[in-house]
Amino acid sequence: MKKIVLLFVMAFTANMVFAQTCVKKDGYVLNGDVIEATLYHDNGTIAQTGFYTKDNQLQGEWISYDVQGNKTAVASYENGEKVMTWLFYNGSEMKEVTYTNSKIAQVKTWTNTGTHVVSN
Repeated sequence: MKKIVLLFVMAFTANMVFAQTCVKKDGYVLNGDVIEATLYHDNGTIAQTGFYTKDNQLQGEWISYDVQGNKTAVASYENGEKVMTWLFYNGSEMKEVTYTNSKIAQVKTWTNTGTHVVSN
């Protein structure tokens, strides 16, 4: 019985050590005038990629992913303000959200029915 318990403790400890070494830490790299960010989910897949200005404002394109690695959103910022058209993905549906003055100006929904794409 002691051998079984000892074996279980050793396996559990090895599993914990391995799990801790596989966790990726968020990364920030200075790239010219911006800071390139790569943020990770707990399972090690990429959660978001994007850029910050040196004064910590969101800048340029940001892409978000779910824990399986599927793209869920593409956003655009200019000095921390929401700009342009953002895309949100959810299964067979995509939403286009257009921003003006960092506020929602228009929303379009696109649905892929398998044979064609429908917009409303």
